[in-house]
Amino acid sequence: MKLVRLGSETDFEGWRAAARVLRGLGVPPAEVAWTVGGEGDLFGELVTPQATAPAFAAPREFIDLARPVILHRAPERFGLLYHLLWRLAREPHLMRIASDRLVARVHDFAHQVGKASHKMKAFVRFRRVEDEAGREAYAAWFEPAHRVVEATAPFFAERFPNMKWSILTPDGCAHWDLRRLAFSPGLDASHRPPDDALEDYWRTYYASIFNPARLKVGAMQKEMPKRYWRNLPEARLIPELISAAEARTVDMVAKAPSEPSRRVVRLAQKVARDGAYGQDVPTSLEEIAASVDLCRRCGLWRDATQGVTGEGPAHASLMLVGEQPGDQEDLAGRPFIGPAGQVLDRALAEAGLPRDRAYVTNAVKHFRHELRGKRRIHQTPDAGEVRSCRGWLDAERRLVRPRVIVALGSTAALAVFGKPMPITAHRGQAIQLPDQAQGLITYHPAYLLRLPDEAAKAQAYAAFVEDLKLAWRLAA
Repeated sequence: MKLVRLGSETDFEGWRAAARVLRGLGVPPAEVAWTVGGEGDLFGELVTPQATAPAFAAPREFIDLARPVILHRAPERFGLLYHLLWRLAREPHLMRIASDRLVARVHDFAHQVGKASHKMKAFVRFRRVEDEAGREAYAAWFEPAHRVVEATAPFFAERFPNMKWSILTPDGCAHWDLRRLAFSPGLDASHRPPDDALEDYWRTYYASIFNPARLKVGAMQKEMPKRYWRNLPEARLIPELISAAEARTVDMVAKAPSEPSRRVVRLAQKVARDGAYGQDVPTSLEEIAASVDLCRRCGLWRDATQGVTGEGPAHASLMLVGEQPGDQEDLAGRPFIGPAGQVLDRALAEAGLPRDRAYVTNAVKHFRHELRGKRRIHQTPDAGEVRSCRGWLDAERRLVRPRVIVALGSTAALAVFGKPMPITAHRGQAIQLPDQAQGLITYHPAYLLRLPDEAAKAQAYAAFVEDLKLAWRLAA
């Protein structure tokens, strides 16, 4: 019997080195015992990495699968992975056989680990604390289903780079000091940070976005298992919201929808038919919002939930124009609140530009998409749809009268300037517009999310922030 002692429960490199030696020496899986820590040789001959073991190559897909599986809590994971590696020597295409019981089980372990990482990203809640020097810091207590702290911590470092924080778990703790990530041993629940003023904000936010008409208790508890509730400030509202959901839904259905004024209806019908305002033009942003919902000039309204116009000060000096609403914006009726909106908010903060000082809108007011199963996948509006919606953007510009208009992406540039404007050729330049505003062109935040190369993404994001700084200087 061969014995392997690993340095920790997540010691992938130690497992990899030992597995390489064992398979190189031809040791069958049944003759290997895997353990973590401890001293001495209680079960058999201790195996240590050695350079004399015969070399061999393992498929890349196996290595990519083994890394997350090591983070699973099942004690048999080390042996299962070595068994799979052992079989690959005789069955080189084994990883492609999804019906194989061993392959399926290892893939299931990896799926569970990925799910645990996703839950950590969704359900970590920071509380405000003070560090040892009395400065502002944040801490969160979390109990992940699997040992995913070190693998998931870089997400929080990227998401909250300007916030000093710690995530405490029984397995290990992650710490961000505004410059680098560090890790320390796990703690018990007595180190859970106390409640703070942010608790009420979470509860207010959660109650405001809760839609009783869309409640599915089973699906909700599947996505937000009860094991996480005790660490979520909003969780104490859930029983009450569930119990009142049916009555609230009945009340919502019973209430008649608010009707726009006859003038707004007539205006929207005229624009939908003729594409021109004539003498009857919108006199307020509220009229534009109501009219967009009735607009039928192009076909995008058929599959959209609602029209989405801009939001912000009625006379903002800066206007940000995106492409179109996304999935979340279409449901909520507000621009830039989804993933791209989060990137925009972070960049605006780094540029020193308060979002509530800018008017944020889109070139196209309805969500263009295609269905793939239950998902609504974004599609770029065509030039005809941009032209059809141009009147609404012009109306917003006429009423807000911004000094600077920033076009986020090529579709927005087409709407703002009336012609194609390549981003790389015009970025960073102030261009005079016919209404005396100055126009700038930069990347769309969604483009930054799609960049696969991290170095290119960081470079483009830095340029995006600089463009926003320039726009704010010109607007001020």
